[in-house]
Amino acid sequence: MTNPRSLSIDDFDYPLPQERIASHPLAVRDACKLLVRSHDGRVSDHVFTELPSLLPHDAMLVYNNTRVINARLRFRKSYPDGALIEIFCLEPVTPADYAVSFASTCACSWLCFVGNAKKWKQGALQLPLTVNGHDIVLEATMGETRGNARVIEFGWNCPEVTFSEIISAAGEIPIPPYLNRPTEDSDSRDYQTVYSHIDGSVAAPTAGLHFTDRVLEEISSRGIPRRELTLHVGAGTFQPVKTDSIGEHTMHSEFIAVSRELIAELAGTQRRVVAVGTTSVRTLESLYHAGCLIATGRWDGEVPQWYPYAEDHPDMPVADALEAIVAYLDREKLGTFIADTRIIIAPGYRYRIVKGMVTNFHQPRSTLLLLVSALMGDDWHRVYDHALESGYRFLSYGDACLFL
Repeated sequence: MTNPRSLSIDDFDYPLPQERIASHPLAVRDACKLLVRSHDGRVSDHVFTELPSLLPHDAMLVYNNTRVINARLRFRKSYPDGALIEIFCLEPVTPADYAVSFASTCACSWLCFVGNAKKWKQGALQLPLTVNGHDIVLEATMGETRGNARVIEFGWNCPEVTFSEIISAAGEIPIPPYLNRPTEDSDSRDYQTVYSHIDGSVAAPTAGLHFTDRVLEEISSRGIPRRELTLHVGAGTFQPVKTDSIGEHTMHSEFIAVSRELIAELAGTQRRVVAVGTTSVRTLESLYHAGCLIATGRWDGEVPQWYPYAEDHPDMPVADALEAIVAYLDREKLGTFIADTRIIIAPGYRYRIVKGMVTNFHQPRSTLLLLVSALMGDDWHRVYDHALESGYRFLSYGDACLFL
């Protein structure tokens, strides 16, 4: 496997006019365009409702069931007219488990970005709220610095209210910054997939936004299994690569959770796995490398950024790596494999599990574009040029692709 560290990010740039970035979704999700690049390189134009007939007959569709939380909280230095302080929740610290943190009553802490932090040097911020008929005061206290984020201690004076209920009542859906507009009420619906049900993401797995119940039902009616996993998307997904070479870029860590049942099925399946979105791709490919780490006694809970390209990588058969995870879960009496991943998928990477993907058109100079390029090589230039010339809409609320 070729190590991509020396690749220049300049080779993954392209001109994207602002008017080609979709600021809102179509009124009907599955009415969007669908660009298909077949395994032989042919490019064709379709509508997303055609996806079920375009998937290989022996496909298995795997998608990310994460749900976007109302991660953006707005406080005032002195309520109600003081300086605006924005707190953007990234991931739980205490308790560290997402589900347990959302169920917390009275207190929890999260790693957060803090906007206008220079106006908040000390003391607690307070936000009066009414949640499910309870009048409460949410307090935020600044803790330690971690990188460019801070640990924020949240506390509230009502044990009958959970943190999940608080952010649902007081927070905002954090739409991508490149949309260049404030969050609207419609985003609470539009920026969630129809199959989302596990809270934790601060960004949507946007390839899934095109799916509707009728498309999913037709996929099943064709005998194509549908499976789900979880990757909670972090804010780092929006960050372009700012370094000259890819090797200088540090990937953010993201939480993944996959059932033992699905891992065992993947270990034995002869079907072609088609992942919905780059988050599902990252999760599935991370499983393989986690299995290799487990099998070699080196597992510490996270798939490192550059491990897939390491000289001492064991290059195990996929089934062996996945069965190593199943054996690990059985030893630990666990039904779900939970881990963190920093994996970077870039040209030179060899896909182990994923044989195709449904995705959107990605930002120039982004790790998501690197991931797509790893699947189709330099042909991504031709595909994206076709999309720009043919009127496709780009990024989160834009049109879709099927790459095989």
